[in-house]
Amino acid sequence: MDNFPFDTVALTAEVIDSYDHIYRALKARFGIQLTGDINFQLEQFEVFRHYVDINVRGSYVIRHDNNNDCYILFVETHAREATRHGIADVYKFQTWALAYLRHNFGRVLIRRETLADKIIELVHPVELDFEEDKAFSDTFYVLVNDHEKAVSGIDRNFRNAVMDVREDDFIIEIVEHTLVIGDENLVSPEKAVHLAEFICRLRSLC
Repeated sequence: MDNFPFDTVALTAEVIDSYDHIYRALKARFGIQLTGDINFQLEQFEVFRHYVDINVRGSYVIRHDNNNDCYILFVETHAREATRHGIADVYKFQTWALAYLRHNFGRVLIRRETLADKIIELVHPVELDFEEDKAFSDTFYVLVNDHEKAVSGIDRNFRNAVMDVREDDFIIEIVEHTLVIGDENLVSPEKAVHLAEFICRLRSLC
C-alpha cells in the first residue's frame, strides 16, 4: 500500500485521490512540509463549532522568513443532520489554510453575500460595510464583534486580497490573530492553491 502524507484510515479511494492531488499541487507550488503534531485549536472558530467532531487528517507548513509561516490543513468533519428517516451521520473532507496575523482583528466572519443576507440587512443592520469600497461590500458579507479592530485590520490591501480569491464558496474567519480560509466541501487542487496563495499574500500585509 502507498504511504500517503496524511491519515488514510477509513477513507474512500476517491477521497484519498482527491487529497493526494491537492497535496501534490501544493507541494509543487509551495514546497509544503509536514508539521508534526500541532494543536491548531480549530474548536475556537464558529465555522467548526456545529460539528460533532473534527479530525485533522494532515497538516503542512509553508515556510517563510522571520518565522512567518502559513499552514494547510486537511480536515474531516462529522455532523449529525436530520433527514426524513431520522438522524444521519455526515462526513465531509475539507481543505483549510491558516495564518497567524500580527494585527488583532477581534472576531470576523467573511463570506460571499447572498440575497437572504441583503434582505436581513434591510431589517437588522448587523453587517460591516465599507462606504469607500462598494465593490467589496456588495460582494461579501462581513460580521464583526469589534468594529474598531475590524476596520483597522480590514484595510484596502486586505480587501483587495480577498477580492482576488478565485473560489466562490470560501469562508474566512478570524479569531483575534488567527485566520482560516476554506470551503465546507472538498475543493480542487487549483482552488487549494488559490487559498494558499491568499494566506501567503497576507503574511506581508497583516
